[in-house]
Parts: sequence; C-alpha cells; structure tokens
Amino acid sequence: MKILIAGDGKVGAALTRQLSAEGYDLTLIDNNPEVLANTVNQYDVMAVEGNCAAMDVLEEAGVKEADLLIAATSSDEVNMICCLTAHAMNKKLHTIARIRTPEYANQLYLMRGIFALSMSVNPEKQAAREMLRLLQYPGFLHRETFAKGRVEIVELRIDEDSPLKNHPLSQLPEIVGCRVLVCTVVRAGVASAPSGDFVLKAGDRIYVTAPTHNLATLLKNLKIIARPVKRVMLCGAGRISYYLADLLLRAGMQVKIVEKEYAACRQISELLPRAEVIQGDASRQATLENEGLQDYDALVSLTGLDELNMVISMIGSSLKVPHIITKLGHMESTPILNELPIGSIVYPKELCSNTIVRYVRALKNQTGAAVAVHSIADGQAEAVEFLVDKDTPCCGVPLKDLKLKNNVLIVCISHGENIEIPHGDSSYQEGDTLILVTSGDHIIYSLNDIFQS
Repeated sequence: MKILIAGDGKVGAALTRQLSAEGYDLTLIDNNPEVLANTVNQYDVMAVEGNCAAMDVLEEAGVKEADLLIAATSSDEVNMICCLTAHAMNKKLHTIARIRTPEYANQLYLMRGIFALSMSVNPEKQAAREMLRLLQYPGFLHRETFAKGRVEIVELRIDEDSPLKNHPLSQLPEIVGCRVLVCTVVRAGVASAPSGDFVLKAGDRIYVTAPTHNLATLLKNLKIIARPVKRVMLCGAGRISYYLADLLLRAGMQVKIVEKEYAACRQISELLPRAEVIQGDASRQATLENEGLQDYDALVSLTGLDELNMVISMIGSSLKVPHIITKLGHMESTPILNELPIGSIVYPKELCSNTIVRYVRALKNQTGAAVAVHSIADGQAEAVEFLVDKDTPCCGVPLKDLKLKNNVLIVCISHGENIEIPHGDSSYQEGDTLILVTSGDHIIYSLNDIFQS
C-alpha cells in the first residue's frame, strides 16, 4: 500500500516510525529539507520537498498511484486544501486530515464530502478526552477502552505499600476481589507477558484487563482510595486546555487555568467564562502555592514545553496533589520518565497515530480488520480488538486447545453484554469480540493472523 504523509512534524514523525516498521510504502512531503533529510536517514522512506497543497508537488510524490494521503501539517487550512487537491487528482484516494481548530469542528462534519475527507483527527481533543477519563478514575496511570466501553486495560504502578507487592499473579483475583487479568508487566523498562507464578515487585508497572464495572472494586481493594476529583488546575491555555476545561466544566468540576501570556488568558476566558483564568508563571512554585494548588484534587500540565510540564508536575508532586497528568509532545516514553514523579503521561501524537494506524490496517484488510488498536507498555506491546465473524476458525474450541502464535494472548471475550476474563476452558463464537495483547514486534492485521499456520 502506498501512503503519502504531508507534514513531518510530531504526528508525521510518529506515523512514519510506526507505518515504516509495518512495511508500508511511504512518501513524505514537507517544506523543510533538513527535517526530511533527518527522517530519510532514519527510515526507509521517500521524501519530496515542497508545498503539499500544490498539484506539481503532489504529482511528484506519486499521488495518482497512492492509496492514502495523511495531511498532518501545522495548518488546518493547508491540510484541507491538500486533501481536496489530492482527491481531485486521484478519485480513488483515501484522505485523512489533522484538524485542530475548535471553530472548524461543526462545519467540518457538515462539509466532509466537499473537502473529500475520509476521516479527520484532532490530537488535542483526543488528548483532552483521555485526560478526562483518567480524572474520572484517579489511581490509574493509563486507561484504554474496548468493547464499546465495557472493557478496559488499565495501567497501575506497584508501590512499596501495594497489597500486590511480593505476591504471585495467581493470587491476584483473591486480593482484588474480582476476576481480572494482568496481560503485561513492565520491569526495569522491559515488558513481558507474565505467567501465574510471576511475583510482583515494587516499581513494576502492570497492565490489567478488567470489565469497566470492576474498576472501582479494583481500586478499593488495592487500597488506592483517591478522593473524587472536584477541583482541577490546568497550567497552560492552549487547545488541549480549552477542550479539557470545557469537558471538566460540563462534568461539574471547578477549573482554574494558569497562563503566562495575557492574550492567551483573555482568549480562553472569553471562550470559557465559567473557568477561573489567572495570568501567572506556572513554572514558579510560589505562583502555584499562591493559587492554592496544594488544595486541589488534580493538576494537569499543558504548556507547549515538555521540560516545563515536567517541572510543573514535579512541583505538584512536592505539594502532595493527589492526581497529576503531564502532557508530553516531543519526548519519547523511557524508563527514566517513568521514574519521575509526574503522574500519568499523555502523548497526543501517539493517540492520534493509533487512530490513523487502525484506519490504515482496516484499509489494507477490508475484512477482519481491527476495531481498536492501542499501544501499551511504552510501545513494546499492542492491545487489539477484533470481531469474530463467519470466517474466524476455531469457534467453540476451548482456548487451551488453540494453537496461537508466540506472544499472542487473548485477554478478554465479549459475548454481547457479557464480559468474560477468559480461562483455558473459555471459547468464542461468531459475533463475539476478542481483545488480544501481542508483543510490539508482532503485528496482527486480522484476527486470522493469530493462529499458527
């Protein structure tokens, strides 16, 4: 499959890394020759320098032979014109545009056909929704949702006082009081699929599969009793702050936004009159203390600088703020970051990239494609959701009798409204939903790919 990626910024780079690893034929388009040169040196891709909305540049990039165009420049307008122009040159082309401006949201939906968009993505809005979900269940580092919201894979850290410390995973159901499954453990930066006799240690990060209705029980029995989030401080007044503050206010929470630039303060206060907006330097502990951060339930660091966001979050940690979320844009997930007291880390570009990768895989596999794709364990594993159809083999066969490929684990079966954390005697039928976890170097394009040949 031939794919054009217009824009070699954060989202473009994340897509290039993931899609090139999956073997797609990629061509990048960008105005910056230095950025293109760096990417070409890292990955096996082609590059074209120029304006991605210009017909001659698109023709040079091979738009007439392409299957998909992803427009992810820093300009919404350029992305829309790029998709419109490219589709005029190739009527069979699928197009995806990154559209970030809040004012475009409604009209974009109404004019989707006019702009020839197969799909639009908004990393900032996706990030805001992810942060809201984390604030609704404080205690989890990450949450990934499957089966129309009925199943989740959540990330937890094993602290020194955790009831799970020094216990084998076989004792997990007894300790947490409900049936759950640990599908992945990250220890010293390395992810593994643990067996029942795996003993957890302080510092481990575990990924737990559970029905959504069991999450409260899970937190309670692990003695992670976080008070409900009612007051949230946001540092930074960018697009994510706008989307997140709007969601929080609608959920009945109090929101205070701290922003250094006066113009940004004025703009967001006009858009969100119910939010309290303060002009101040959030990187100074005195500013945050004067604004009463120590009395807030949650802190979200949302400035445009990763380093500043980490500093703000560490200040919040020193002030004992119960729940902290840190947005990172440029930095990759590393074991060092996971050791810092910066709470949950959200990468908007990765959320956006996962959405687009799911579309790409569905385009490649018209039948049996994944319903959802989530990268977990610092990118070392994937959680994928599939629908069992009439062509899926081994329906009704106990899982213990299946011959699956190495490093593939079925972690949940959704029988309609009934959610099952599977055991060896479990089986699936046509119409069920399967959730799988597989190692990061093991790409599953369709459900039939999990079986040994």
